[in-house]
Amino acid sequence: MRRNEVEPGSAMRVVTGLVLLVFSASLAQGVLVELSQVSHTTSPTQEYGLQLSQLSRDQQQRLRGIPGVDVSAVAMDFDNDLQSDTDDDQATALIATCAQLTALTRRVEGCVDGKVMRLSDPNTGDEPFKTSTYTLEKDGRHTTLRVPVPKDVVLYAGQGVTNLTSAYLLVPPGKLPPGAVPVSATLVLASSSDPATVRAVLDRIGAIAPTADVDPTGINVEALQQLTVIKTLLLLGMVMGLVIGVAAFLVSVTDRAVERRSQVTALALIGARAGTLRAVQCLQVVLPLAVGLLLALVSGKLAETAYLVTGGGEIFWDGAGVPVLLASATGVVAVAIAGTLPLVSRRIDPELIRRD
Repeated sequence: MRRNEVEPGSAMRVVTGLVLLVFSASLAQGVLVELSQVSHTTSPTQEYGLQLSQLSRDQQQRLRGIPGVDVSAVAMDFDNDLQSDTDDDQATALIATCAQLTALTRRVEGCVDGKVMRLSDPNTGDEPFKTSTYTLEKDGRHTTLRVPVPKDVVLYAGQGVTNLTSAYLLVPPGKLPPGAVPVSATLVLASSSDPATVRAVLDRIGAIAPTADVDPTGINVEALQQLTVIKTLLLLGMVMGLVIGVAAFLVSVTDRAVERRSQVTALALIGARAGTLRAVQCLQVVLPLAVGLLLALVSGKLAETAYLVTGGGEIFWDGAGVPVLLASATGVVAVAIAGTLPLVSRRIDPELIRRD
C-alpha cells in the first residue's frame, strides 16, 4: 500500500503493455480478414487456367492428376482468323462431360452426355453466335472442326469469377477425332478454395510445368504472399510482446511483493492467515490486469468490426479470433496468479520489521 501511495499508477502502467498488445491483435486480425477477402474470391472452388500450347501430353496428364484437383476440362478457342469478318459470331467451346460441368458450376439443368449443347447462364445473359470453327492438330497436321449452333440448351449457374463466362458451347470429348487436340485452348483445373489447398496446387503446377503461364482465376497471388508474410510477422510480434509483457508484469509484481515483506510479516505476527494474505496479494495483481484485458478485448473487437464495416468487404463480424484471444488472456491471468502465490509465506523474519 505504501508503494501504491507513492506511485498510484504503477499497476496500470505495467498492465498497459499487455492491454495494448491485445487491442493491437484484435485490430490486426481485422486487417488480415480484409486482406484475405481481397486475395481470393468467395467461391467454394478455385480455377487455374493453363495454355495447352505450353504443355506436353505428359504434363497435361500429370496436371490432371495433381492431389487436390477435383476436376479438369478444356476451354477451346475458335479459329481466330484475322482475315475473317465472322470472328465475333463464333463461340468458345468447353470440352467436358456433364459431370465435369457440374463440378465446375453451382447448378446444372438439362445436360445430356454425348450431345453438343448450348451453354446458357441466366445471370450473365447469352451472346448470339453462328457456326463456330476450331482448329485441331493430329499427327502434326491441322484439321478443322465445325460446330453448328445446337438447339439443345443446358442451363447452369457459375461460381462467380470463372473461365466459363466466355464459353457458350458444351462439346463432349467424344466429338473430337481420336488423338486430335485443339491448337488454341486452355486447360482448366479446379480445386477447393481453401488457402492451403490453393498454395499446394500452385506449388505442384510450378513443379510440373515451370515455364507455363498459370492464370489463377479470381485470386491475387501477390496479395496471398503478402498475407502469409504479414501473418508470420504478426505471429512473431505477438509472441515477443507477450513474453516481454508477461515478464515485465511478473518482475513488477515480485518487486512490489519483496518491498511489502515487512508489512506481510507484521500482519502474520498479529494473526492474519496465509490464505487471506495470498488472496489480497492475488487481488492486487489480478484486478487491474483482468479489467484491462477485458476492456482491451471489447474495444479491440469493436475496432475490428468498425474496420471491416468501413472496408467494404462481405464479412462484418469475425468471431474466429475470439476464442484464441480469450484463451490467451486467461492464460496471462493464470500465470499472474501463479506468480503471486509463492510471494507470501508463513516464515516470520524479525529482521524484516526491526526498522519499523
